[in-house]
Amino acid sequence: MKRTAFLSTFALLAAWAFAAGAFAAEPLRIGSKRFTESYILAQVLAQTAAPHLPTPPEVKQGLGNTAIVYEALRSGSIDLYPEYAGTIALEILKSNKPMSLEEMNRGLAPLGLAAAIPLGFNDGYALAMRGDEAQRLKIRTLGDLARHTGLKIGLSNEFLGRADGWPGLARAYGFSQQPTGLDHGLAYDAIAAGQIDVMDIYTTDAKIGHLKLTVLQDDRHYFPRYDALVLYRLEVPQKFPKAWAALTRLSGTIDEGAMIAMNARAELQGAAFDAIAREHLAGTSSAQAAPSAGFASKLFGPDLGRLTVQHLGLVVVSVATAALIAIPLGLLAFPHPRVRSLLLGATGLLQTIPSLALLAILIWVVGAIGVVPAVIALTLYALLPIMRNTVTGLAEVPQGLRDAAAALGLSPGQSLRLVQLPLAMPTILAGVRTAVTIAIGTATIAAFVGAGGYGERIVTGLAINDSDLLLAGAIPAAVLALASELVFELIARRSRPQ
Repeated sequence: MKRTAFLSTFALLAAWAFAAGAFAAEPLRIGSKRFTESYILAQVLAQTAAPHLPTPPEVKQGLGNTAIVYEALRSGSIDLYPEYAGTIALEILKSNKPMSLEEMNRGLAPLGLAAAIPLGFNDGYALAMRGDEAQRLKIRTLGDLARHTGLKIGLSNEFLGRADGWPGLARAYGFSQQPTGLDHGLAYDAIAAGQIDVMDIYTTDAKIGHLKLTVLQDDRHYFPRYDALVLYRLEVPQKFPKAWAALTRLSGTIDEGAMIAMNARAELQGAAFDAIAREHLAGTSSAQAAPSAGFASKLFGPDLGRLTVQHLGLVVVSVATAALIAIPLGLLAFPHPRVRSLLLGATGLLQTIPSLALLAILIWVVGAIGVVPAVIALTLYALLPIMRNTVTGLAEVPQGLRDAAAALGLSPGQSLRLVQLPLAMPTILAGVRTAVTIAIGTATIAAFVGAGGYGERIVTGLAINDSDLLLAGAIPAAVLALASELVFELIARRSRPQ
């Protein structure tokens, strides 16, 4: 009896020690949104915390807009990320007015979250236009802009949908213009080329001065302050006490000038985000532009192998899973027209869901970011071509051959396995081939939820408006698609009936 009690106690202590060890070894996970400043701040947070952690922190960069990063935080996929007071109050807590830090924390506590560490600068929303055009039209304020209804306005998609963005701004100033939605980084190219007249900006954007833009005054004081701070899960200070103590010392250490300079290092000089953060924390800065890496060095950079493995893994796993689901369902549904139409309609409906919306839904459903929601999304998109071609391939089998199989005494199952399926296989294979091509292109969205792949380069290129980096992500994806076509062509030739 004593021996049993001793063994039970020992087992419990061992299990507790193992769990405690696993808990301690869990890394601090830091997220960021998909724009330059957020990339840099995530690196500042990570490099500040790293010396005080048993394992290096995980930085999940460019996760997308507020909705995706916030859901990742709530689900526990990340532990903290840089956010802004105005966004927390108006967008996350749905307040109709700005809130103090204490008020925000009272609203965040039931969600298991809190805000802290004001970094020392305000990065507000504003509208801007080319300086010469503003001077010619005598536009200095948003009220002036509202009277010029013929101007073309291009706004980031997030700003168009935010509660504190365009809808409220239009009501406050009586704007009647219909803005165009476009990526924030691309909007700078559009306004410089005269394709749009007005864009939304962050007040610490480096390109405001570089492009000689005029920031329009918010004469009705619509926009709240967007003081940068850290939004985190409540358990972080207890899980990582030393790292949290180090992070709190960042409070008030970054002013607007410093943040603009760091953004300029990334967008105008091509410096890496981690290098910029390291310079800031070391109290040094490089006034001279770093030599910009050539296209070849970006295309064949050290991350190419890792991104290829990640991208290929996403495609193979998702298409294989889709084939294991769609082919049996197509075989079972083929003799039943109503069931077949229902399944094809359902898989077709999945194709109409925008990829980012589907990812946001899946993050909420599975409670995680990363590979899992990305694979599920790609699998859902791959179902239609495989199932449709399975049904089409079976329908193309001549009725005479079906009758011949029955006349030879083959059961329905034997007829399907020995006659119909082999004859339908080229068409089924063509469906898998189409699904692979679609998945290779669509897998670039995986970077928006931290699943890696070539989309990492594309997302970062969009954030800092680097066309070379965009191409360095798009070209390998195109090459992979061409390679898959070659592989399937060889398979088709080998499987062709003699």
